[in-house]
Amino acid sequence: MEMQCYIRDYPRPQFVRKNWELLNGEWDFAFDDNNIGEKEGWFKLFPEAQKIEVPFTYETKASGIADESIHENIWYSKKIYIGEKCSEENLILHFEGNDYRTKVWINGIHIGVHEGGHTRFSLDISQHVIKGINNIVVKVEDSLDPQQPRGKQRWLENSFGCWYVQTTGIWKSVWMERVPVISIKGVKMTPVVERGKLELEYDILNTLNDNTTDIDVEATISFKGRKVAKSRVMVDKNVIRDTIDLRGVNYTGTEWGIEVWTTKTPNLYDIEFHLYVNEKLEDVVESYFGMREIRIDGPNILLNGCPIYQKLILDQGYWEESHLTPPNEEALIVDLDKIVELGYNGIRKHQKIEDERFLYWCDVKGILVWSEAPSNYVYSDRSVTMFIKEWMEMVKQNYNHPCIITWVPLNESWGFKNVETDRMQQHFSEAVYHLTKSIDKYRPVVVNDGWEHTVSDIITLHDYEESGDEFFERYTKFKNEILDTSVYHCRGKSAFANGYQYNGQPIMISEFGGIAFSGDESGWGYGNKVESEEEFIDRFDKITSTIKKIPYICGYCYTQVTDVQQETNGLLDIHRKAKIDPEIIRKINEKMK
Repeated sequence: MEMQCYIRDYPRPQFVRKNWELLNGEWDFAFDDNNIGEKEGWFKLFPEAQKIEVPFTYETKASGIADESIHENIWYSKKIYIGEKCSEENLILHFEGNDYRTKVWINGIHIGVHEGGHTRFSLDISQHVIKGINNIVVKVEDSLDPQQPRGKQRWLENSFGCWYVQTTGIWKSVWMERVPVISIKGVKMTPVVERGKLELEYDILNTLNDNTTDIDVEATISFKGRKVAKSRVMVDKNVIRDTIDLRGVNYTGTEWGIEVWTTKTPNLYDIEFHLYVNEKLEDVVESYFGMREIRIDGPNILLNGCPIYQKLILDQGYWEESHLTPPNEEALIVDLDKIVELGYNGIRKHQKIEDERFLYWCDVKGILVWSEAPSNYVYSDRSVTMFIKEWMEMVKQNYNHPCIITWVPLNESWGFKNVETDRMQQHFSEAVYHLTKSIDKYRPVVVNDGWEHTVSDIITLHDYEESGDEFFERYTKFKNEILDTSVYHCRGKSAFANGYQYNGQPIMISEFGGIAFSGDESGWGYGNKVESEEEFIDRFDKITSTIKKIPYICGYCYTQVTDVQQETNGLLDIHRKAKIDPEIIRKINEKMK
């Protein structure tokens, strides 16, 4: 099923306008290893350059350059054609993700700067373009600084452990769209399943700043082409809120009175927003939403009021020739279909904020997503500031996707390694938790995934024990000890930081497995490598089935979908070829406890 509003390759499939242009493709490109470009005015006269295929970074084969060495200052240039300018429209330039600090010039004029490597940012270029040929110049500054949110990018010259080749520069789509000067900048959509209602919070852009203008915004909701509800409100202040009841008097839906979104029936409603200025239609945006509720009830995680056993798989989202950037939209679909084929109902997207088209297809296919922030690796005032700024952008950008059911801002004490005993770092983790809740009061928040939890809605443990029998004994015989701060449970780490204790939350094994074959000595997995498919299946079956037998554990996340560079412990290799018959893996995942 595809939503009516969906456009192939559209970078923002949950907020669609029809007047847009994708700027991916060939750009001029230059390294600036001596950082002289600004002084010499490259933004006005670009130097002799090579070509790069945007949005692939220069480190990748897909970019056409394939240079994995460190270059901290790089430049891009592209000429674009602008037709007739319209005083009633703004031209917005969007960057879906540039790593790390970006400066942008249009026709030699500096128009903006953005810091952060993983989220969208937008610039209004209306006043700086001319009719005809215009020149966009972009400088991106990156470094090996472990204070900045990096995710799985190395901060040493060579790759090591589970950290890989760095990602520098433009690595997500670049595009433009025309929007009215009075327009809908964004809409926050919150489903309230219990009441059968959708809460809307509008962000309206009014660059005219004319308080005498009469502005209204209207939302029309339909399901499979049948109109369900409509509501219109006046725009009379900065924040406009509305609530729409989806249970019409003639509605004959489910027992909820609505069509709920689940993993089995990922029902999605279409919603269209219309902005009227003095009764004239000025802006139209198409979107969609899912009516689903995720909440905690004691030791259980409930989806729409029913306990759900989460069978997740860890997904780092890497490809051999394009690294963090999907080679195309079809590649995302292939990955998701293979994950479903393997018998998993969800994904922990590890250390990456994925392309929004990925989240769209998870919405459509009913695949649960744990959205996890890329970590930094040194604790300082600067790292705290950078992390919180970007994490808040991540939550707000992807808030509307129904597939996201858990936020994971922090992982394995990365970036705050003394959290077990350091009260300052504990305050940081608490602050991240509560700031996330201040934007999203419904979804669970996990702080800190794996161990040394402070405040957290779910207690998640990482354990790469190879033996099913030893795993079973540890988590049954020693349950209370495992949940005690004084007893180590995995890799010398305890479940809670000092001063914190278990308060009855749901418990999940959010990393385990990581089995690798012995044939490839250049890569690694967790524990001993296996010699044969039979040995792999036996170990995978025993450890997976053991977790399902432990009554207080309500889900798991297997490491991982695919091999990633030197880490060769995927169920699929880097080319997405299955190492084990997917049907065998699926049957093990779907076995009853």
